[in-house]
Amino acid sequence: MIRQPIISVMGHVDHGKTSLLDRVRSTTIAKKEAGGITQHIGASEVPLDVIENVCGELLKRFGAKIIVPGLLFIDTPGHEAFTNLRKRGGSVADLAILVVDVTKSFEPQTYEAIEILKEYKTPFIVAANKIDLITGWTKKETYSFLESIAQQNQNVVNEVEARLYQMVGKFSEIGFNSERFDRITDFQRELVILPVSAKTGEGIAELLVYATGLSQKFLGSRLEVDVNEPGKGSILEKKEERGLGTTIDVILYNGTLNLNDTIAFATTNGIGTAKIKALLKPKSMQDLRDSTSKFDYVDSVAAASGIKIAGSGLEDALPGSLVISTRSNTYNDEIKMEIQEAFATAQTGVILKVDTIGSLEALSKLLTGMNIQISKKGLGDVNKRDILDAFAMKASDQYSSIVLSFNVNVAYDAEAESMATGVKVINENVIYKILDDYKEWLEHAKMIEKEQAEKAITFPGMIKALPNSFFRVSNPAVFGVDIVMGRIRPSYLLMDETGKKIGRIGEIQHNGVNLPEGKMGESLAISVDDAVLGRNVKENMKFYTLVDDQSEMLLRQKFKHLLTEQEIALLDKISELKRQMIERQ
Repeated sequence: MIRQPIISVMGHVDHGKTSLLDRVRSTTIAKKEAGGITQHIGASEVPLDVIENVCGELLKRFGAKIIVPGLLFIDTPGHEAFTNLRKRGGSVADLAILVVDVTKSFEPQTYEAIEILKEYKTPFIVAANKIDLITGWTKKETYSFLESIAQQNQNVVNEVEARLYQMVGKFSEIGFNSERFDRITDFQRELVILPVSAKTGEGIAELLVYATGLSQKFLGSRLEVDVNEPGKGSILEKKEERGLGTTIDVILYNGTLNLNDTIAFATTNGIGTAKIKALLKPKSMQDLRDSTSKFDYVDSVAAASGIKIAGSGLEDALPGSLVISTRSNTYNDEIKMEIQEAFATAQTGVILKVDTIGSLEALSKLLTGMNIQISKKGLGDVNKRDILDAFAMKASDQYSSIVLSFNVNVAYDAEAESMATGVKVINENVIYKILDDYKEWLEHAKMIEKEQAEKAITFPGMIKALPNSFFRVSNPAVFGVDIVMGRIRPSYLLMDETGKKIGRIGEIQHNGVNLPEGKMGESLAISVDDAVLGRNVKENMKFYTLVDDQSEMLLRQKFKHLLTEQEIALLDKISELKRQMIERQ
């Protein structure tokens, strides 16, 4: 049968995600949430008759025929529902609606949502919300944006256009071609932007039509399910409920679950099972997380659905993990594979601690995309052991000696150990902010390391004594040089082309001013303590910095990135001169 598409609603806090669904559901979920912000994950089914009622005239105008039984919306507090709405290899969501406030444009969680959508390769459309806040906007008695904008004055139309093209520009900066929905010629290449108002309802008709139409057009066989197969879904949330005990909110994306079925799921210790004691399905147009909603107790439920499951043994179920009926003879292998993939680590890398298995996978994907390895993954608060593991990592890779934590707390003893060892802990509740903070820390760490290395290491350099530029014969000898390649610094030892030491650089000057360093292409005067002009230093002679063995090892193994290809070749030349001198001795 054809199931309803699963649509995740994402966006920055206060951009109107829940209010948008409220307008469709005719409920007041947003008003019940603390501070108007979605505190829990919700799932709402919008049946076909509601879509037809809201979009009637628009459907006739577009000649659209709906074949899906409705739409299943997932309302999310930022990343959480989407990352928990997962299956091996991608996302359960068929489509996402990214809600962006037209008066504020892109904000932190907007970028976060886009990054997650890109990683999961999930198609999405943009709901440019709060058009009613545009100066001069007049509410019209319609659910259609096109009907409403046709009745607005020209100044309002111009302002709407300006706001939308500002948004088009933002998307262009991050690699997306986008356009207002009614001007798109290729839906596979251009991102749909739909102006809407959750407050007045204008634009809701187009939003539902395009969410339905694009789902039908591009998802194809993905919407076909076999209801006779064992049920398979994703755990959105786990909680304790009066009279029910531990429950899990599940998005069922394939097959059927029945009362008294045994289900399997991932736990921190492996695979857990529980017998379904109750299947609770919200009544039409109600929300899965609304405690005042009226649920129907059902004997079975088919995909795609939002369902609450009660049963003994659910206490250790991991949000974001697969839940599957044990009627499937592959459930054991599927869950084992999921756990192996989610917790797979490398020999070296950062320490990662998160709240759910969904967050773990999302962050792992993003870090891997940045070529950042992870040596340890875990769920729950950052503890002292995590800090010690990160500290131990410093011996093999100091850039991995860090703990990245998402949506969890840092234990008191972990904070103390962090202070004692100097191990950095980045703790954020916005995924992309963790990545930005880590990149900033990494750049700072590399800069400090570079400064320290440049003070302690002798770098390769080659100079040539200039003709007619001998200023002092000896004690120390002072003469002019061209820096042919690399760099020189005070205290560097110099050797000639036979590998013989000629002395140590004292000062480097240009026009009488002392310099801390001389670089390739510069002409400078230098003093050399043991050099004697005319004896071991003559015009046009070439000299090399004597790179000691410790510096050479560090330059080759740890700081090779600080050298150009030309300087690496010079280092090879210096190494060969040293070897030849040792052989002659």
